[in-house]
Amino acid sequence: MVRPSSAQRVLKPAAALFGLALLLGCGSASASDSDPWFGPDKALHFGFSAALAAGGYAASSAWLDTRTARALAGGGFSFTLGAGKELYDLSGRGDPSFRDLTWDLVGAAVGVALAASLDALTSSKREPQPRASAHGLLFHF
Repeated sequence: MVRPSSAQRVLKPAAALFGLALLLGCGSASASDSDPWFGPDKALHFGFSAALAAGGYAASSAWLDTRTARALAGGGFSFTLGAGKELYDLSGRGDPSFRDLTWDLVGAAVGVALAASLDALTSSKREPQPRASAHGLLFHF
């Protein structure tokens, strides 16, 4: 059995999330829809989240050895900021939107997928193997 590469393990969920977002947005839009799925602010949410996730992935590479750990750090960083912004909007200082949060999640997934893919393509070293602890347990991140 062939194990998928780390880039494949990251790309498949990102593609699934992007496809889900497209399916959710394909409904008919009415003129009264004040928060359309494909409004100009959604592109900003997607773009900033993708950039933050890729930047978080790159920044964490100085401390984290595996692509999986870097992907979790980059995605977590990006989505935490996006969720924080929506919570700020929910406090009455903006217009909270589930759709904005969805695009934040999709952008974070795409940013991590791109960063991990680029890392996998340009890295000359293999992923480190998990180390056993003193008790014989294996830790995967």
